[in-house]
Amino acid sequence: MALELLPIGAILSVLTNQVVKTANAARDVVFEKETFKVLSKHLSDIEPVLKELQLQKINESLIARQALEFLEADVKKANNLVEKYKNRARFYLLLRCRHIVKEVQDVTRDIGRSLAALSLANIEVLSGMSDQVNRIQNEMQHVEFEASQGQLLILEKLNQGLRDQKLDEVFANDMLKQIAMAVGVSVEPLEISKELESFRREKEEAENRKERAEVLFLEQVIELLSRADAARDYEEVRKQYFQRLQVIERYGPTEEYIQPFRAFVCCITEAVMVDPVSLCTGTACERAALEAWFDRGEKTDPETGELLEDFSYRSNRQLRQSIQEWKELNYCLKIRSCKAKMLSHVDSSMGEALGHMQELVRETSINKDWISIGGLTEIIFSILEDSVNRDVKRKILSTLKDIVEGHARNKDMLVENKGFDGIILCLEADPCISKAAVELLYEILRETSGRNVYYLRKLSQHHNAIVSLVAISRGPVRESAERAVEILMMLCAEDDENIVQAAKAEWYRPLTDRIIQGPISSRLYMVRALVNLEMDEQKLKILGTEGLVPPLLEMVSGNIESKELSLSMLAKLSGCHDNKRLIASAGGVSLILELVFSSHLRSIIIAKCSEILDKFSSNGDGTKFFVDENGNQLELESVVKNLLAFQLNPNSPYIFRKPALRALLGICLSDAGLVKTAVLTASGVSLVLPLLDDSDLEIREAAINLLFLFSQHEPQGVLEYLFLPRRLEALVGLLENKEKGDVQMAAAGLLANLPKSEVLLTKKLIELDGLKAIINILSSGTIEAKENALSALFRFTDPTNLESQRIVVELGAYPLLVNLLKVGSVTAKARAAALVGDLSMRSPELSTASKKTGCWCFCRARGPICPAHGGICSVTTTFCLLEAKALPELVGLLEGKVHATAYEAIQTLSTMVREDLFQRGANILHENDAIRPVLEVLNWGSESLKEEALGLLEKILMSREMVECYGPIARLPLVRLTGRSIHEEGRLQRKASRVLLLMERYSRSSSSLITGLNG
Repeated sequence: MALELLPIGAILSVLTNQVVKTANAARDVVFEKETFKVLSKHLSDIEPVLKELQLQKINESLIARQALEFLEADVKKANNLVEKYKNRARFYLLLRCRHIVKEVQDVTRDIGRSLAALSLANIEVLSGMSDQVNRIQNEMQHVEFEASQGQLLILEKLNQGLRDQKLDEVFANDMLKQIAMAVGVSVEPLEISKELESFRREKEEAENRKERAEVLFLEQVIELLSRADAARDYEEVRKQYFQRLQVIERYGPTEEYIQPFRAFVCCITEAVMVDPVSLCTGTACERAALEAWFDRGEKTDPETGELLEDFSYRSNRQLRQSIQEWKELNYCLKIRSCKAKMLSHVDSSMGEALGHMQELVRETSINKDWISIGGLTEIIFSILEDSVNRDVKRKILSTLKDIVEGHARNKDMLVENKGFDGIILCLEADPCISKAAVELLYEILRETSGRNVYYLRKLSQHHNAIVSLVAISRGPVRESAERAVEILMMLCAEDDENIVQAAKAEWYRPLTDRIIQGPISSRLYMVRALVNLEMDEQKLKILGTEGLVPPLLEMVSGNIESKELSLSMLAKLSGCHDNKRLIASAGGVSLILELVFSSHLRSIIIAKCSEILDKFSSNGDGTKFFVDENGNQLELESVVKNLLAFQLNPNSPYIFRKPALRALLGICLSDAGLVKTAVLTASGVSLVLPLLDDSDLEIREAAINLLFLFSQHEPQGVLEYLFLPRRLEALVGLLENKEKGDVQMAAAGLLANLPKSEVLLTKKLIELDGLKAIINILSSGTIEAKENALSALFRFTDPTNLESQRIVVELGAYPLLVNLLKVGSVTAKARAAALVGDLSMRSPELSTASKKTGCWCFCRARGPICPAHGGICSVTTTFCLLEAKALPELVGLLEGKVHATAYEAIQTLSTMVREDLFQRGANILHENDAIRPVLEVLNWGSESLKEEALGLLEKILMSREMVECYGPIARLPLVRLTGRSIHEEGRLQRKASRVLLLMERYSRSSSSLITGLNG
């Protein structure tokens, strides 16, 4: 339908669609992208102008309609131009680059002029956007496009070569390489073959258009480029090699070089010519040398010296071809020589041959084919794997890189002949060899035609390759590390399994990137792989720092599979302390708590959440990370109650009961208030007690730890439970569990928390070897277990129960207690000292008094008399701390000046100075240097400690000898104490005064003491 028959609104609609279509198509043109991109932008700028005209109801005037028609015609020309050059041969587009940019420039300016006309015809309608319209049309009318300088230089060089009839291989190779690079085509035979085929079709189309000049030009270019090595047909190359090989057979096997004919040598440079030209006299010279000859003002023939009348010269194509044939014969000779040297397996000869091969392939690319056709490539493959010479290996890798560079056929040969095997072995060698191996690998994979996908898949079959590349990426050689990373990225981009293999080799970047940014199917695959990997804390920390936590928390809101996998990985990450902080700061804890107590979710989801909570509270972290994203502590009382509620049903799956119980334990260990909540408001004891009968050992162990905490608040419920059949035996079993220090600690602590007045419990524990188990903990348990075992032992060392005391000593507890006075923790030392004191309290009455019968000469010795107790003592019969050698260790506790241990030491020492035996006890303490440390306590101790020290001194200083010995040093601290106003109605002051008065009683100079008191 003609435009004049259409309503103007319909014309606008059609035109707007055409503008959008052309703008989009212009963006897809691969050649002169920037030029077509500018055209696309201008067309896109016109679109809102046309839409504004539609909204404002454009004038139906003839001028407006004509302006639209002109604009429509120009846009149509632009669209045709885009379609014309969108899918053309790239070599052809380069040759037409000047013409193409001129066409685009002209059509852009035409559209700008038409837009200006349309604007004038609709001034009122477009008044609201006149500035925008004026800018667009002005820019379009004055647009300037030029072909790139690089493209123009290539065209100039090509045209000059054609004018000079330079059709030799060297010039062809050079031009093909430059043209291919300019249009983004790989200089590989397969790619070049495809591009030349497209180029030939362009020539055929020019013939159909009967454009004779263009056809002639294209024929010349095709003829030239077809002479390049990369453009040659492989069968022709192969045939040419064997033809040359037949010629050199007449040369001996040691011949490596054929001397050039004199005609091949330039008379100016005395070197074999590359681009020979001939003067009218017939003299041949190198083109560049002859031009320089004339530039210097020379007017003679360089060879004969005769004056020249004609200075013109022309290319000598026949001579150039003869020189090329001579070179090719020498190539074949050198290849034959290299083959013999490689087969000799002599390191020096092989090194020389590899150097020659590198020279050959660098001189001309046809030698890459000829070396392979001659069997050399396969030979060096095999030598690479077998040779032990480092230099030979390095040179082979370097030579192979030159052979395969830009050559798809040689790359195929290497890959198909298991060349990767030898290269991968070299990746594991020293840095020098591995660097060459990485460079070779990179060259093989640096294929742009899509062939590298096949190579990458073949390389992926060698899992050692990824491991070795990861190792190199962390190595000291920066260039090798960078290349290794590039190869790894190629492998990972090709196959998700390679990402997993890289992660197994501890290179996580592609995997974390995929989890963060990849599609959901890929993310699930990666997370599943991560879950199945064995990782230590350092590896888990790396994953956390690489940003894995946020996407995992995001996946928790997905479907069941997404939830399970992301929670499994979060549970794994939670094994690292730093990751707990990351998860908490991302709001992960609140999300996990919400899920774990949801009634509608599958058991596996609840189990994973419970596992995360368990890890969050483990390793002493307790409630530290139970915070929201702002770091505020979460309300945990309901959490404790809900975790306890999991234990209501003993038939519930272990997969969430067990971690929930451990999480509860970790939380309660860090917050005594929550323990109280668990006991008093959630019936914690009654819920946990039955778990001691559970068939699962870990459940029982967690339960005993919780009961240890709970028993501080509700011991009676625990006690009643233990008196049920077989319960106490189970508890003794936990005491005997040497493999689990925390279990022993909890079991012993549980007993320590139970009332010591329960004689029946004490008796049953002795009968069931519970006491023996507690004493064994003192020798082999952890320090925490020892501390609780010492507390539990007080039940058996009660001074009113001599029978149980004897059993304690007979089971070997005394030496263990003395040892703990030396090497235990502060708590253990204090408790051990108190236990020794319990035993020592019974020593005086147990000590057998020495009785003499009849004449002294008829007395029979009954053993040494104890200087402290006046009878015959031993550790087992009287619990004598002197016999147990505990006294020096108790003195040591005083000298250590730690309040807790010094307090118990003084109380235990006081058992040696009884009122009826004070003189003996005082002497023993004096002889063992125990009194001075007691006096020192008056200077540094707490009020309660000083009070205990004064009580002991009051007994010691009942002896005149002790007053005389220690009075001078005791006076000053005692006087200081009597002069202070002490709390509790001056009890400490009164005690100090009593001691001073006691000293006065036995002092030879009481006036000084009275003066001291009055002062």
